[in-house]
Amino acid sequence: MSATTAAPLLALLREKDNAVKSYALQSINDVVDQLWSEVSNDITDIEALYEDNKFQDRNLAALVVSKIYYNLGEYQSAVKYALAAEGYFDVNEKSKYVETIVSQSIELYIELSSKNYGKQNTEIDRQLVSVFERMLNKCIAAGEFKLALGIALESYRLDIVSDILAQQTSEANALKLITYVLVAATSTVNNSQFRVKVLHELFNVLMKLKSPDYFAISKVIVNLNDSELATQLFKKLIAEENSEIGYQIAFDLVTSASQGLLNELVASLTPDNKDPNLLKILSGIPTCEYTNVFLYRNKKIDLALLVRSKAMMDGKFSLFHTAVSVSNAFMHAGTTDDTFIRSNLQWLGKAQNWAKFTATASLGIIHQGNLSDGKKIMEPYLPGRRASSRYIKGGSLYGLGLIYAGYGKEIIGYLKQQIVDNSSNTSDDDIDVLLHGASLGIGLAGMGSNDFEIYEALKEVLYADSANSGAAAALGIGLTMLGSGDKTVIENLYTYSQETSHGEITRGLAIALALINYGREELADDLIEKMLSHENDFLRYGGVFTIALAYAGSSSNRAVKKLLHVAVSDSNDDVRRAAVTGLGFVLIRDYTTVPRIVELLSESHNPHVRCGTAFALGIACAGRGLQSAYDVLEPLTKDPVDFVRQAAMISLSMILIQQTEKTNPKVKEVNELFRSVTTNKHQEGLAKFGACVAQGIMNAGGCNVTIQLENPEMGTLNTKSVVGLAMFVQFWYWFPLSHFLSLSFTATTIIGVRSQDLCIPKFSFNCHTKEGVFDYPPMFEGDLGKTIAMMTTAVLSTTAKAKARAKKSKKDKVPEHEKVKEPLKQEKEENKDKKDPQPSDEEIKIKYTTTSYKVENASRVLPQQLKYISFAKEERFTPVRKFKGSNGVIVLSDKTPDEPAELIKIEKQVKDVDAPVPTPFKVEDNF
Repeated sequence: MSATTAAPLLALLREKDNAVKSYALQSINDVVDQLWSEVSNDITDIEALYEDNKFQDRNLAALVVSKIYYNLGEYQSAVKYALAAEGYFDVNEKSKYVETIVSQSIELYIELSSKNYGKQNTEIDRQLVSVFERMLNKCIAAGEFKLALGIALESYRLDIVSDILAQQTSEANALKLITYVLVAATSTVNNSQFRVKVLHELFNVLMKLKSPDYFAISKVIVNLNDSELATQLFKKLIAEENSEIGYQIAFDLVTSASQGLLNELVASLTPDNKDPNLLKILSGIPTCEYTNVFLYRNKKIDLALLVRSKAMMDGKFSLFHTAVSVSNAFMHAGTTDDTFIRSNLQWLGKAQNWAKFTATASLGIIHQGNLSDGKKIMEPYLPGRRASSRYIKGGSLYGLGLIYAGYGKEIIGYLKQQIVDNSSNTSDDDIDVLLHGASLGIGLAGMGSNDFEIYEALKEVLYADSANSGAAAALGIGLTMLGSGDKTVIENLYTYSQETSHGEITRGLAIALALINYGREELADDLIEKMLSHENDFLRYGGVFTIALAYAGSSSNRAVKKLLHVAVSDSNDDVRRAAVTGLGFVLIRDYTTVPRIVELLSESHNPHVRCGTAFALGIACAGRGLQSAYDVLEPLTKDPVDFVRQAAMISLSMILIQQTEKTNPKVKEVNELFRSVTTNKHQEGLAKFGACVAQGIMNAGGCNVTIQLENPEMGTLNTKSVVGLAMFVQFWYWFPLSHFLSLSFTATTIIGVRSQDLCIPKFSFNCHTKEGVFDYPPMFEGDLGKTIAMMTTAVLSTTAKAKARAKKSKKDKVPEHEKVKEPLKQEKEENKDKKDPQPSDEEIKIKYTTTSYKVENASRVLPQQLKYISFAKEERFTPVRKFKGSNGVIVLSDKTPDEPAELIKIEKQVKDVDAPVPTPFKVEDNF
């Protein structure tokens, strides 16, 4: 029979005999869960017994107090006294009380451990440590290894992680757990220093296995950006004569590792390496050649759309000329096809000043990755050649950097010489423009190389304190020292940012500081605080971008909160816009949450905040086709402020790039919107600029590239893409920086290459969907001549103008920002009650997976199509790595290497088969 009152037992606690008190405590402990409300009235007396060091059962008193606090819902105090109970607290007891205390204890331990990590002389209560370790041992004994590893990582206990991995008797089990730790370390561990230690430990464990997972090792290397570890891996592969795996990893590194790592790796392998193919792959040349030949062979360039934009946007206006130049460059990016420019030399000659600079540099985007002939293509415009305009000279050097972006080993010397030869004469306007282009060019070519010779050369230009060249030199330094976190460079740039009188240079330095701190997370916090608290608007602007790039893809709550705080509190509109934009970078991996987070901001009274909202969505959701992102952006395309509409249209194009009308019904509507804006003479110039550039993005690379912000194989961010976007959004201040978006373009293809000779064989693989689902979009107009004639009439006919005026007078007055809707009004009215969401992957699968068809090697394969691709095991060519739905270059094993195979030629310029080197042409120069 259970007790109904605790009064007698509580009375015994007031006896003088300690044995009686002990008996009372033991009895109270048995009934406290039923009578806790009554016992709680005497909690101070029981606590006093625990405080009495002479009382032999003080630990029992602590247990009783803990249970009282537990029932009161005071869990923090309950944990405190449970730990004080020591042996009386049994972690193996099956009760809600013990489960709660253990759970709370683990949370408390993790919280203290994370706060104390890296700090000296900070100890955690030994009883708390004991409970934590006992519970982990219990998990391990029960075989719950992943749970134990997850808790160990959260609590910064690398020793426990190492012990668990070492205990595995099966290599297969060990590899599964290593993969789990690798994913957790790169996606959930917030402290970069601890993450580095974990990854080093994984590298050591993996290298000691009898059958190492070399692809897992390569992921560790890329995340650490460590060339010494890469050298160890390749020397092991070479010693084992495992060339196929080595080639695949080399191709992976070219698309995911920094230029600095690749250069150091090649230098360390060159003396003893007997495999020229390996060094050739690591140079990046084959990857670029494959991409160029794919883009050239498969390009679907809507010239009618481009001609229409050119005709409707008067080339006499610098803004419109730049818009068409940028749009054309994006449409032809990497295709090496510059026929549009050749066919419109007279129009190109209309470019004035910096528009001429931008137009010349656009050739660099068109020939991007053409490492073999890049300099030859730009030669007619380079300094000392036939080009006489300073803007053409400077633009050509910038264009050269775009061609060799990230692979600049062969061209850095030339660009550096241009800088050194001219850096002492920045007061000359001609030299100033030339140095502007050269500084941007060498920053692109040397991106991520950490080359101090480049830094020293650019520092001379910077310290000359000329606004144009100085700003570009600052950006060039940031690109070169990308992610290095070099303290000396940071200190020099920060100091000079407060000394220069030029706002353009200060802003350039602020962005450079952000670039140097790319991916450094909490290691950049001190600089971030300094910049955000500075009275200079440009430095606060840079502080926001430093958060964005230092915490890119981290989904850090702290970073998000800080950006949101700045977005609603800073006194400067530019800083507020940048803060909202920065959310897109931080949440790249958690992109589905961005529409919800910025939805309220999209309705802000401040147009700069609304503009930042658009860019945040475009960045985080680039290439995703996310319906919820579209829902937030669509109203912004009708915003009353022109630059908000501009940002909304550009962001829509970034989100819907490489989406098809069959998988995303919004594509057709958005394309019509862009066309209507470019032809609407009532639209402001900035909005028309945005629509024109957006058309270029939607059709980028001949409809064969997307914006891919993550490397699916390596589990890392695509650094070039992230940096390209960060620089692209600076076009707000300087239109030539629009070209940086091309760094974010990733070819939508699978290119299989034979391991023995790195050639591309003609063969096919399977796509398990209905044929036609992922087809190219329809062209705007089939008859190009008709389009040109129609556009000419529309521009010159006074009759058409009169009709337009008459038609306009019959309409009700409509606000300027509403006129965008007119071409789509009827269709929207018809569909306003229809639910038209983006189909889910499962819906696409059900609707279209009734059959399968063959896809040719090195042809277009969209990101959303990859999940349906497979390679037949019985085929002649099979991937050396199990195919898991990734794009890019795939090394193939050939089952019958002695048999002849039909090949796709890649040396197109040399053999004059696919795309001969274009003959030089001269842009008409008015200077």
